[in-house]
Amino acid sequence: MPASHVTPAPQATPTLSPAHVTAVLRILVLSTFVVLLNETIMVNAIPRLMREFEVTAAAAGWLSTAFMLTMAVVIPVTGWFLQRVTTRTAFSLAMALFLAGTALAAAAPAFPVLLAARVIQAGGTAVMMPLLMTTLMTLVPPQERGRVMGNITLVISVAPALGPAVSGVLLQLGTWRLLFLAVLPIAGAMAVFGRRKLVNIGEPQAGPIDWVSVPLAAAGFGSLVYGLSGLGAGDAAQAPMPPVAMTLAGAALVGLFVWRQLALQRSSTPLLDLRALASRHFSVALALMCLSFMALMGAFILLPIYLQEVRGLTSLQTGLLLIPGGLTMGLLGPQVGKLYDRFGAPRLVVPGAALTALCLALFAFAGEQTSPWLVLALHVALSAGMAFVFTPVFTSGLSVLPPHLYPHGSAILGSLQQVAAAAGTALVISVMSGHAATAAAEGAGATGALATGVRWGFGIGAVLGALAVLVALLVRTPPTPQQPAEPEAQEEEDGTTTNKTAPTPS
Repeated sequence: MPASHVTPAPQATPTLSPAHVTAVLRILVLSTFVVLLNETIMVNAIPRLMREFEVTAAAAGWLSTAFMLTMAVVIPVTGWFLQRVTTRTAFSLAMALFLAGTALAAAAPAFPVLLAARVIQAGGTAVMMPLLMTTLMTLVPPQERGRVMGNITLVISVAPALGPAVSGVLLQLGTWRLLFLAVLPIAGAMAVFGRRKLVNIGEPQAGPIDWVSVPLAAAGFGSLVYGLSGLGAGDAAQAPMPPVAMTLAGAALVGLFVWRQLALQRSSTPLLDLRALASRHFSVALALMCLSFMALMGAFILLPIYLQEVRGLTSLQTGLLLIPGGLTMGLLGPQVGKLYDRFGAPRLVVPGAALTALCLALFAFAGEQTSPWLVLALHVALSAGMAFVFTPVFTSGLSVLPPHLYPHGSAILGSLQQVAAAAGTALVISVMSGHAATAAAEGAGATGALATGVRWGFGIGAVLGALAVLVALLVRTPPTPQQPAEPEAQEEEDGTTTNKTAPTPS
């Protein structure tokens, strides 16, 4: 039998007490909170950075675009990386990159240096999320994963929501460099504490890296996300390559990357093991996550535009108005996790997806006179619907995989999440811009034309939400994943015994 068809030996996992497991996950969750908070903390700083560094809005926007591109490039490699290094090494590298990027950003004397610092920060963030998910799936028994994933959802949902408000407060206190100086000591403390308390989960597996797959992944996912991000942005003429051409080139390179991985699965170790997609439960969860994330990101892009350009709110007011939604998604996470452990995914994701689609459809009726309080209520309801989708989807999708595919499953989810975010943003912005231009040509005022475009954008989000409901109907309760002890039990039935793998020392 070819080596590629032999199931890899399960990684040895240290025997940890429940308190120690909680401590390990708490370290990773708090560290992830810090790095995710940084992802949206610069939203309100863009105008000030434009004035200080004398750059255009398009150039300043690269501070967010470069972050997203780096995530898209690095995450596909994390499936291979996390199987080749220890947990402590992966954590140390992620936090070291984030700290280096944060320190460089705080001291940046010029815009290119600040941009490079954001790329370095994103490199650390890209490693942290798959590391957290892989560790959770390895340490937490299946019957408790919903509760634990719900607690993680609390953190990873609240952090991006707090970013704009935190940045608004810090910018009121002083220079934009406070955005990084305030984060630096917290991240440093987490890095030191985590390095001391973390234990290695499993054993690294030696194996070669396919150097053809690395540039294919980087160029393919990077070009695809960049191209999708450029669609409808309005500055396509200034781009080095038309967004449509960049998107098509990225899709072709991703196709080559997939073909390469399928070929490597037959003869050696792939960079990203796509055998996770052979699981129907994982594939359905992945499709639901992508559609839901497209709809969610579209709404997150449209809401600030609507509130500031149509309703006339300031950026700080907008950030404060959107915080309750993020808090709702986060605070519901633990409760949804408990419900998942009790009822399973199907009973949660269908009503959650339906509520999401309904809220997006109601947003499509928002106009120039719509009360911000109604927008607040709809956003809270939308966030609640998403809470009932994301926690069960992530938990059930990864739970069905065998342990050696946890890192690869996390990497696939993370990679396609970036693509879905870029695609959702491109779609709603293109629709909004097109219908706003049509309304303006028909004689509507600037505000009225933009309101028309925003309504059409939310309408597209509602269509995506309706498609998500259809996919949610396909979600089933996954079977219990095969446990590593089963082969040993079979050997005992055959009259032989096998020594269990010794736990990895702390």
